[in-house]
Amino acid sequence: MLIDSHCHLDRLKAAPDSASLQTIMNNAKAQGVDYLLCVNVRQQGFEAMRDKVAAFNNVFLSSGVHPLDVQEGLNIEDIKRFAEDPRVVAIGETGLDYFYSNDTKILQQQCFEQQIALAVEVNKPLIVHTRDAREDTINMLKAGNADKVGGVLHCFTENWEMAKAAIDLGFYISVSGIVTFKNAGELRSVIRQVPKDRLLVETDSPYLAPVPHRGQENQPAYVRDVAEFVAELRGEKFEELAQYTTDNFFNLFNDAAKLVGR
Repeated sequence: MLIDSHCHLDRLKAAPDSASLQTIMNNAKAQGVDYLLCVNVRQQGFEAMRDKVAAFNNVFLSSGVHPLDVQEGLNIEDIKRFAEDPRVVAIGETGLDYFYSNDTKILQQQCFEQQIALAVEVNKPLIVHTRDAREDTINMLKAGNADKVGGVLHCFTENWEMAKAAIDLGFYISVSGIVTFKNAGELRSVIRQVPKDRLLVETDSPYLAPVPHRGQENQPAYVRDVAEFVAELRGEKFEELAQYTTDNFFNLFNDAAKLVGR
């Protein structure tokens, strides 16, 4: 069994309707992907995302606002209300991105702070996006007592020092198809060091398709390519990595575990 711990099914161009989304889901199932976490990035997009995947009982959801979407504003009460849906197992995707949007740094920090506080309030883990904001991300997680709920630094591309700081806070590290790219030498070094009980795999589809699918729209089925690459990178059997990343997912996302009776 594999789990795509982070995808955006509502953004797949290949799945504009329920029939095509069913094909995407069938592709994933054929590759051993039994569960998926469909991640919210825009406050105004949650309900449409929820409705699009409503027919699939193996898809979990999150509720949050991405740091590159904070300019639309943040109504934390809406995020909280969406989080009451029993399929919502996490708060996010939230965080800080100074690479693409350094000019909204203060607004990003305000929105991140609010969502950390909400996660602690509703006792759900955080899904964190971070880029070029290592020190601020870790400091804000510490200041907000995020260690009470934990979470994941998704699509990780930072250094080992940041990974270790997050792990020390009870967070997981999730690896995407970026690890298969030619220029990802430093990231591969980091992923070799992540303890087995702190590693997740993801696609972040429809973005960042792994080798050998570069240039294509990414989809959840390709998490198998990520997992196979990471297993070889770490000198592990694929089946072993598939098992412990699945266990890690359900250990982190307790509400998901309850939904499937684990």
